[in-house]
Amino acid sequence: MKRTLGTCYYPEHWPEALWPQDAERMVEAGLTWVRIGEFCWSRIEPKEGEFNWDWLDRSIEVLGNAGLKVVLGTPTATPPKWVADKHPDMFAVDIDGKPRGFGSRRHYCFSHAGYFAESERIVRAFAERYGQNPHVAAWQTDNEYGCHDTIYSYSASAKTAFQAWLSAEFGGDIDALNRAWGNVFWSMEYNNFSQIELPNLTVTEPNPAHVHAFKRFSSDQVVAYNKMQVDTIRAQSDRPIAHNYMGRVTDFDHYKVGDDLEIASWDSYPLGFLEDRVEASDEHKRAFAHQGDPDFQAFHHDIYRAVGKGRWWIMEQQPGPVNWAPYNPSPLPGMVRFWTWEAFAHGAEAVCYFRWRQAPFAQEQLHAGMLRPDSQDAEAIVEARQVRDELQSAPDVAPAQAPIALVFDYEAEWSWAVQPQGQGLSYFQLVFDTYRALRKLGQSVDIVPPSCTDLTGYSAIFAPGIMHLNDDLKQALSAADGTAVYGPRTAARDAHFNIPNPLPPAIDGLDIVVSRLETLRPDMPIALNGKGHVIRYFEELNTSEPIMMETSANQPVLVGQNGQLYCAAWLDDDGMMAMVEQVCEISGITTVELPIGVRRRETATETFWFNHNSHASETPVGTIGAADFVKRSRN
Repeated sequence: MKRTLGTCYYPEHWPEALWPQDAERMVEAGLTWVRIGEFCWSRIEPKEGEFNWDWLDRSIEVLGNAGLKVVLGTPTATPPKWVADKHPDMFAVDIDGKPRGFGSRRHYCFSHAGYFAESERIVRAFAERYGQNPHVAAWQTDNEYGCHDTIYSYSASAKTAFQAWLSAEFGGDIDALNRAWGNVFWSMEYNNFSQIELPNLTVTEPNPAHVHAFKRFSSDQVVAYNKMQVDTIRAQSDRPIAHNYMGRVTDFDHYKVGDDLEIASWDSYPLGFLEDRVEASDEHKRAFAHQGDPDFQAFHHDIYRAVGKGRWWIMEQQPGPVNWAPYNPSPLPGMVRFWTWEAFAHGAEAVCYFRWRQAPFAQEQLHAGMLRPDSQDAEAIVEARQVRDELQSAPDVAPAQAPIALVFDYEAEWSWAVQPQGQGLSYFQLVFDTYRALRKLGQSVDIVPPSCTDLTGYSAIFAPGIMHLNDDLKQALSAADGTAVYGPRTAARDAHFNIPNPLPPAIDGLDIVVSRLETLRPDMPIALNGKGHVIRYFEELNTSEPIMMETSANQPVLVGQNGQLYCAAWLDDDGMMAMVEQVCEISGITTVELPIGVRRRETATETFWFNHNSHASETPVGTIGAADFVKRSRN
């Protein structure tokens, strides 16, 4: 697949006389793709049933005639005021019972039937008009599902839909729900599904089974809403359809949304995410403030490659300072080029920069673009031109299966969130810590979904923290040719959030029972024999399996044999490195401990070495300059 570049453009924001000049400059910069339309509902339909298509027709024609390909977004993330006035109860309600309001974006509840119908209507209008337009080469549904904490709604519409979802889940048998949830506890038994409230505003914590079910329901609402848009577009168009996901937004199952799409894309903002979403020390954040975390973007590249079943894009790439993080520094010179090539190294087909021109008005005035508000070149377009030139001699995207697989399960993230058992504990962070350790040892990693049943070709598979281990994945891990590494919290709950019997992890071929667990204060780590400590979470095991790692008090940490291993602890950086290095060694995987901030990524044809530091670094392939990379042919 050819590597391409693009941008995000808002023709409705600029004088029409400027459009041809912008299109010409886009082509000169080497861009192929232009995403438009995702926020333009009020300009298309200023009043109900009164459509104004002419300006969008002309903008698509201008862009297409210049040689650009249009990604057309559906405008449902920004319903206009008349839609909100028509459906005054369409807003999501937060966990404290307060309705969200009009005046920004994503102001809707996925469960509201009226808004669902309005969305279907406007998407159909877009698809009927542009489904066969020769310049519309791809589609995007909505925009950033989950941004601004908008998946969970505690509205009346959500309650009614949740009750219907539960009735379907339990075949209309309220007694089955009571048994599954353990509602005999605290007299929480129901006589019918209409009695079930949403799990907020309770005196103390609600039943964890209730909360977990609500999270599954909320995810299914997103999946159904997205499928409606996809089906509506597909009735009129055969062009590929994408959605632009986010970084560390895990409130819905991206794999299930992706099942209905041809392309997964995500919006990559390395500097904003470092300050807003990466758990790290102040020292780490200072060291990478102008470059971004060395692993956070790569982790999401690999997730979305899995979500897209190999096809994925960056729909929005940070081009300069953003406006929404706690602190908003400028990228180091060269970082826009660096981030672009990092995405290509992980298999991206396209990298699109957000946005073309910095807006002089409204909420994103301080969000940089490829151009300044006065239309002069910003730093990003200069670096995009450099990538344009480099792509002339670059091979096409040629992904290769990595030696290591890492399972990421959205439902496990919800399970940990429902019952973390310790302050700050999250499944996402446990998996990310594992990923970071593997990357520090020079490894390329494939992230795989929990539905994966074929693990052929992987020398090692890591599956930490999957609280409900489905039978298919359990069988796949047990039958894997490579080394399977479970834990902690593996199979700790059944599908309805009960502790199973026999006790966890109940893995065939492993004599292990978790007899007790504890979560640890940050200032009370448990030393390991050798390097590192147990932190955050520790399980006490009854086991006859060989011990491969243990605490200084000789408590087992990593145990197992015959390619089936169980890790009973959350480990600090040194401990995690020691654990994954040992697993790689017994799995026949060659590791190399890389300098701080340096990472390696292999494709079928190239090996990339990235230096994320603000200074030159010595690497196994020589000195690499600050915020720079080298690539070597694997032939």
